[in-house]
Amino acid sequence: MSAADHRPLAGTALRVRSGVATHVGRVRDHNEDSVLAEGMVFAVADGMGGHAAGEVASRLAVEALRHLHERPAERPDDVADVLREANRRILESQARDPEQRGMGTTVAGITVVVAGGHEHWVVFNIGDSRVYRLADNRMSLVTRDHSEVRELMDAGVIDAAEAAVHPLRNVITRSLGSDPGPAADTWVLPPVRGERFVICSDGLSGELDDREIMLIARKYADPQIAADQLVAAAVRAGGRDNVSVVVVAVDAWDDDGGDDDADTAPRAGLLRT
Repeated sequence: MSAADHRPLAGTALRVRSGVATHVGRVRDHNEDSVLAEGMVFAVADGMGGHAAGEVASRLAVEALRHLHERPAERPDDVADVLREANRRILESQARDPEQRGMGTTVAGITVVVAGGHEHWVVFNIGDSRVYRLADNRMSLVTRDHSEVRELMDAGVIDAAEAAVHPLRNVITRSLGSDPGPAADTWVLPPVRGERFVICSDGLSGELDDREIMLIARKYADPQIAADQLVAAAVRAGGRDNVSVVVVAVDAWDDDGGDDDADTAPRAGLLRT
């Protein structure tokens, strides 16, 4: 298990701390996940393709996103552009190395843009890696899985309990590394003081239900400890996949005008305690 420095980050009006943890799990022989917590860019990419190929795809995804630290996004479309660039790089790598053909990766994360004169979060995802948001003692799943079982649930064919054991539960419908490239989903959220985000691969959400994730994420004030404990709980629960987590805690911001609570209501499916 590895961890990132969780000192206060600078460079924007927002003041946040972050924690990172990743583990190979109990079944896989190598870790194909890649994580990013740099500046105000936080992401998890879950590679696939076998051998070392999935690791290559996820690494290319986070390397592309790292440029948002060097040149921050000004609008949500800038994030989508970076993900399109990541897809191009993965396809180029496939073309150079036949052993990498078929590799791909999911990706989910958050970064900051300025909207209406104030900083806002942009949440993004492709595939079934997730972003959860905890605010005011509530948790919501911000992202929406791009998966076969999600489509079956949307169509009313199966319910959540059936989805958890469905034979197609690991089949995703969007991933980086495809041609034509996948569309990224994005959401713009105003920051809320005291909120935190949990960004994770399906190695976490596949082992722990949303309530378990919420309870652990809320229990530990230090985001690094929270990330470590989430990963450890998923490994104890089975560890059937690589498990990666980034926890981001919003402490405060310097701009008094930034505490805009408009449109902060969590999506359907929120959990209360």
